[in-house]
Amino acid sequence: MSADSASAPPSFAETVRTFARIGLESFGGPAGQIAVMHRVLVDEKRWISEERFLHALGYCTLLPGPEAMQLATYAGWLRHRTAGGLAAGVLFVLPGFVSILALSFLYVLGSGAAVVQGLFYGIKPAVLALVIEAVVRIGRRALGHPVHVAIAALAFAAIFALGVPFPWIVLAAGVLGAAGARVSPAIFGGAPVAATPPPRGAFATALRTLAIWLPLWLTPVVLLLATRGRGDLFAELGLFFSQTAVVTFGGAYAVLAYVAQRAVDGFGWLTAGEMLDGLGLAETTPGPLIQVVQFVGFLAAWREPGALPAPLAAVLASLLVTWVTYAPCFLWIFVGAPYVERLRASAVLRGALAGILAAVVGVIANLAVWFGLHVLFREQRHVEFGPLALDLPRVASADLAACAIAAAAALAVFRFRVGVGWLLGGAAAAGIALRLAGLV
Repeated sequence: MSADSASAPPSFAETVRTFARIGLESFGGPAGQIAVMHRVLVDEKRWISEERFLHALGYCTLLPGPEAMQLATYAGWLRHRTAGGLAAGVLFVLPGFVSILALSFLYVLGSGAAVVQGLFYGIKPAVLALVIEAVVRIGRRALGHPVHVAIAALAFAAIFALGVPFPWIVLAAGVLGAAGARVSPAIFGGAPVAATPPPRGAFATALRTLAIWLPLWLTPVVLLLATRGRGDLFAELGLFFSQTAVVTFGGAYAVLAYVAQRAVDGFGWLTAGEMLDGLGLAETTPGPLIQVVQFVGFLAAWREPGALPAPLAAVLASLLVTWVTYAPCFLWIFVGAPYVERLRASAVLRGALAGILAAVVGVIANLAVWFGLHVLFREQRHVEFGPLALDLPRVASADLAACAIAAAAALAVFRFRVGVGWLLGGAAAAGIALRLAGLV
């Protein structure tokens, strides 16, 4: 049965069972999750044609936030409109939420145990290798011209040496790409796509959807700000991650670059090492990689619970952060789904996306450097020279064991194509062995 045929769609119950299965099998970051959906929806179930699947993926890459979760939501919408989209999106996120919540409690309650310390000691260098692999993988897709390479280099320099906030980098790259599409469509726009008109009444439906989902997304944040004020942790978490949902184009690693920059260096909610630990947890659990934001909110509330018991505050923060991260994803999909083909035909939008994706490569490269500084070296030094402000490693403080695990992980990823689960499992075992032997 094909989505483009006149055959009857699957029942809602079957749709729910299928997306529950996809949610439980979605390991390995966005690429692995998209591959799982392709296998199940296109090859096995034949609910969506290959062409429609690629069109949907192209639309989701235009949006801020996690493209894999948005793709699942759109696929569910194609089957049973809003109910199908909600079911697919929630089931894609739920396994990861439950897993991260359980592991977060283990993290804070068992952080003194040698086994737990060793586990995270080994995972961190492996995560660094995965981030470097993401730079290479996304770079191959996004840097098809020397102009794209130049944009990526400028983005890296802006965030690493000048401290330019990520949203401004995205805005500048998008404007540059949109302008470039008019001057040189071959570089920024790609091949033209025939426009397909949206269905009748799509605009009125989009307005109704906006009127429903915008308050659903922002009402908790507005209430927190009104009742508790900007200085309150929960209000800051809701506001920050709502802003993140709007400006973070380019997939999960781009989001993590921005979150790491602000959550660690700006708000001080957790340390760089803990951010790496959280990423390791997200890499080893099903669901979107961006679920690491839940770990950030959990730790922040655990340490600053206010009048609440720390466990309750941490759970509430996890729920809040998860809600403001994914609610806008439903908004983007439900408002824009009828316009998918029309949006793909816009040269300006394609050009903006090309510029943004190029800049995202530089931003993720900055994330890799930032992680490397904190994983491979015990000490860093801050250097300022005019407008430049750099964090550089103290070479004498190099952690040789961490360097060895990182090198082995990179070899496993790039040379032997080892899967994420085996990679992180092996790195964790190495870290535990080194910790129990008293070598780290």
